[in-house]
Amino acid sequence: MTTRTQAFDEVKAEAFAEEMLGILNKGSLAVLTSVGHRTGLFDTLAGLDPSTSEEIARAAGLNERYVREWLGGMVVGRIIDYDPKAKTYKLPAEHAAFLTRDAAPNNVAAFAQYITLAGTVEDRIVECFKHGGGVPYSEFPRFQEVMAEDSGQTVVPVLVDHILALAPGLVDRLERGIDVLDVGSGSGKALNIMAARFPNSRFTGIEISEEGIAAGRREAEERGLNNLIFEIRDAADIGAREAYDLITTFDAIHDQVAPDKVLRGIAEALRPGGVYLMQDIGASSHLENNLDHPMGALLYAVSTFHCMTVSLAGGGAGLGTMWGREKAREMLAEAGFTDVKIRQLEHDVQNDYYVIQKD
Repeated sequence: MTTRTQAFDEVKAEAFAEEMLGILNKGSLAVLTSVGHRTGLFDTLAGLDPSTSEEIARAAGLNERYVREWLGGMVVGRIIDYDPKAKTYKLPAEHAAFLTRDAAPNNVAAFAQYITLAGTVEDRIVECFKHGGGVPYSEFPRFQEVMAEDSGQTVVPVLVDHILALAPGLVDRLERGIDVLDVGSGSGKALNIMAARFPNSRFTGIEISEEGIAAGRREAEERGLNNLIFEIRDAADIGAREAYDLITTFDAIHDQVAPDKVLRGIAEALRPGGVYLMQDIGASSHLENNLDHPMGALLYAVSTFHCMTVSLAGGGAGLGTMWGREKAREMLAEAGFTDVKIRQLEHDVQNDYYVIQKD
């Protein structure tokens, strides 16, 4: 057998080496960006005139030596401006517009936390590459917190006026009073918003995470809501038939152990004429269609390090974050849904919104 040797392209190799070096630098900046978000440094800097590291650390209530080293990374990464004569640092307003909590839903710094979360389970993931299986949900102690913040940017601020409004007449029905179920309710932020806004409706949230349920119940109690309950329950065991007029899932289907069973349970629990509103990742099921996805690499990474692996840990389907519209439509049809519309919101490049009417 003759082996053909492909000519080695030196120009291509050098370009790729430079690209890899850029990836290392940008990956490091992502970690530093997560720290800047969690410590509130970006929020502090946004409110300051050009300041020294001592002044910034004092304003943020942080250790100056760590702040100074972090600032170094931000400066060489061209995220923060530096005046070498005055030794002062300044976060440009144009950068603050994508790095501070006030910038939500455009706060990209919040998403950087997914990178650091991945690092906490890398050893476990490497073992899964070798032996299969998965890393269970319990191994991600901060994931509920980060997901709640993510949802707080993309879902909560526009829930009533934009997301619920995607289903014609739904807001009016909620005003009059209907039965609502949120499957995989997380920390309950969306459900608490709805329960407070629509006091005539009755709301139930189910979630497998005790941490999430506790957070939801705590917020409901603080708000004094009496039309809302949270239950610790597997999403695959809804256990109801034609009991709800609206069922919602926010970024909750693709990482289920048995997503097909969850969708069938939702179809069974929904009353005729009821609405199923599903928010999930906006992507294609076909890799070649995701080449220009603005968050493609990040979402495949999140899938590898969380969404796919938590499903596989339970012996599940392991759909992954990028299961895509085509697969979603197929599974919704198999669950019995025939009227499926997919909508996008201008502010949200990450998600699709499925508006599904039950016959």
